[in-house]
Amino acid sequence: MSQRDGFASGFFAGAIFGSIVGGVIGTLVAQRRDSAELTEDNEREQITATGNSNFDKSAKGRQIPSAASSGVEMEVARRSLEDKIAQLNATIDEVRDQLGNVNNNSGVKQYSEPSEELQ
Repeated sequence: MSQRDGFASGFFAGAIFGSIVGGVIGTLVAQRRDSAELTEDNEREQITATGNSNFDKSAKGRQIPSAASSGVEMEVARRSLEDKIAQLNATIDEVRDQLGNVNNNSGVKQYSEPSEELQ
C-alpha cells in the first residue's frame, strides 16, 4: 500500500521537474535558432545591398536559386532519375526472370494447352 501512496507524489514531482527541464532546454534551443536566423538575415541584407538581387528580403528560410542555374540543375536531376529508373527496371526484369526459372524448375507440371497433350 505504501508504494501506491508514493507513486502519486513521485509522479507529480517528476512531471513538474520534467516541465522545468524541458522549458529550459526549449528556451536555449530557441535562442540559438533565433541567433542563427539573425546572422542569415544580416548576410542576406549585405548581399542585397551590394546589388545582387537573387535574394528577396521578405522571404523566409532557404532561397530559390536563379532560373538560369536551376534549369541546368533540374536537367541533371532529371537525367539522374531516368538512369535510376532504368536500373530499377533492369533489376525487376532480372528478378522476374529468376523467379520464372525457379517456378519452371520446381517440379510442378506447368499448364499446357489441351491440344498439345492429345498429340
